[in-house]
Amino acid sequence: MSISTPAPTVADGAERRAAWSLLLNVAHAIDHWVLLIFATAVSTIAADFGFARWEDLMPYATGAFFAFGLGSLPAGRLGDTWGRRPMMLAFFFGLGVSLLLVAAATGPWQIAIALTLMGVFSAIYHPVGIPMLVRDTKRPGRTIGINGLAGNLGIALAAVVTGVLVKYFGWRTAFVVPALVSIGCGLLFARLSPPEGEPPTRRKAAAAALPQAVLMRVFAVITVIATTGALLFNFTTNGNTELLRERMEGVVSDPAALGVLLALVYATASFAQLLVGHLIDRVPIRRLLLSIVAAQVPLFLLASHAQGWAFYTLIVLFMGVVFGAIPFIDAMIVRFVDDRIRSRVAGARLAVSFSISSLAVYLLGPVVKTSGFHVLLLMMAAIAVVTLAAAAWLPASATR
Repeated sequence: MSISTPAPTVADGAERRAAWSLLLNVAHAIDHWVLLIFATAVSTIAADFGFARWEDLMPYATGAFFAFGLGSLPAGRLGDTWGRRPMMLAFFFGLGVSLLLVAAATGPWQIAIALTLMGVFSAIYHPVGIPMLVRDTKRPGRTIGINGLAGNLGIALAAVVTGVLVKYFGWRTAFVVPALVSIGCGLLFARLSPPEGEPPTRRKAAAAALPQAVLMRVFAVITVIATTGALLFNFTTNGNTELLRERMEGVVSDPAALGVLLALVYATASFAQLLVGHLIDRVPIRRLLLSIVAAQVPLFLLASHAQGWAFYTLIVLFMGVVFGAIPFIDAMIVRFVDDRIRSRVAGARLAVSFSISSLAVYLLGPVVKTSGFHVLLLMMAAIAVVTLAAAAWLPASATR
């Protein structure tokens, strides 16, 4: 007598989807975690490699962020034409291997090459993982908000986990641990994610949401806002460890304690994305975007003069509005771009914005070394003004 295996139920399918959707959110956390390990541990790595100042080693990370931007273009194209599932598998496993290569580096140029390779694989997530996650969702703002929260919790992980691992086990371990996490998640994703069937480019097209002229204007605004937002993101997330160390001097000096404080900043500020994602489904995009970007300018100006706990309060606030501006780009792409080409459109705007914003990583060390963090914060206030002007140009017909 044989025992038949029960057929999969709707509940089983829902649980399976929830599992691989969770892995897509975890992938976002990993993506941002690994990109900031170097910036968090740069002082220790610089000393190990014989550099007198961390600012002199920081430009060697530029390749990672340039590849993170430029690599989005082919990643997006492959996501649409080859498939998003195989591209996500390449993300998990390729990222893991490249992180192990970073951990094995013995000099500045070796680590620069390994970081650049890491940037190539990390470029896959945004143009591939997010479109895969939001396809068929009824509340894209909420989905993007949760995904953004996950990504920024990865930034918090970079601060606290890297600080602890560097202090107790050395900087190389700080790269090995996320490498193993990424490979492990890749194995789970391979098992839980369903076969994709035909790639997105072969699916039936949906009707265009806006006239071509309006779409072109929306894409222009998206590109400018994405670029200025990415500049602020790179300046802050790559510079905050040393900025906090400087502004909290005499108050907190232990590296692990500073890592915890910075992790709290990121964890607290990350909830802004959850709130914004909730509001995007209910409030006109332009009005909401203008409100958030307008708050960035005075906060950067105030932070440029602040010290101690007053600065710590301001860094929580300005990181909240920096993170809070991020969901708008993906929300507009989801709203106005057909899924068949969504990865390519996302990849194109990421290639432009992230490639340009990689200059922030290159300039961070020299600017701080020459002029100090005071000038850097004033520069970020000026960048926020540009973002505000671009947001005001968003067509009224595209804000609902």
